Amino acid sequence: MAQNNKSQQKRVTAALLIIGDEILSGQTHDKNLPYIAESVNSVGVQLAEVRVVPDIKQEIIDAVNALRHRYDYVFTTGGIGPTHDDITAESVSEAVGLKLIQNPEARRRLEEHYKFNGTEINAARMSMANTPEGAELIDNPISTAPGFKIENVHVMAGVPRIMQAMMDNITGSLEGGATKLSCSVLCNLGEGTIAGGLSDIQGKFPEIDIGSYPHYARGDYRLSLVIRGFDETELEEAQQAVFDMITDLGGDPIKGKDTESA
Repeated sequence: MAQNNKSQQKRVTAALLIIGDEILSGQTHDKNLPYIAESVNSVGVQLAEVRVVPDIKQEIIDAVNALRHRYDYVFTTGGIGPTHDDITAESVSEAVGLKLIQNPEARRRLEEHYKFNGTEINAARMSMANTPEGAELIDNPISTAPGFKIENVHVMAGVPRIMQAMMDNITGSLEGGATKLSCSVLCNLGEGTIAGGLSDIQGKFPEIDIGSYPHYARGDYRLSLVIRGFDETELEEAQQAVFDMITDLGGDPIKGKDTESA
């Protein structure tokens, strides 16, 4: 089958590293993953892996090194504040083998911000100016303390509002590739009923991802079959195969339009 130009483009991938004991303990619920996934997907970057690690330096170093060598981009959230457990900058510096410095431009921004607000400038607050040597700053229009980019690693705050502002400043600089398309088929058959047929269809379309997601709408059972892929023609063929399979099983399927550009 001939593939269209979109599917022949390079596929660009990314990983997200969520850092923080508070996430692992359940004290804080991560809200950054959906925003980052939507942001990168919108420019043709596929979020392929997400990890959560505690505030332990070696755990962060190991995760950063594993991810930065495997994916085109790595995004981290959390651990760049002024307290003792904010060790992300130090950990990333060690991971990439660069000296941790107090970034002059980051320090200037912080000093200006705190003088304007009449806030004490102390060592803890100035620690938020620490970056690996040679890092590029990621602007923070909310609270000034910047994130940074070193090699393919983008380090951002964990606070959702600040992270979103940082991510907005990053997205336009990302070099994306093929865009993953999505469509769906909705029905009221149980997963056990369609499992065999769905497995057969998946085998016929190995380049297509087919996910099954049961849910209840207004008390009624619904099964959403989401079909994702890079080739538009193959995607339509897989959707039709799913539609026909459900019809043959006595269901009443409904095709859905593209639900994402992911």
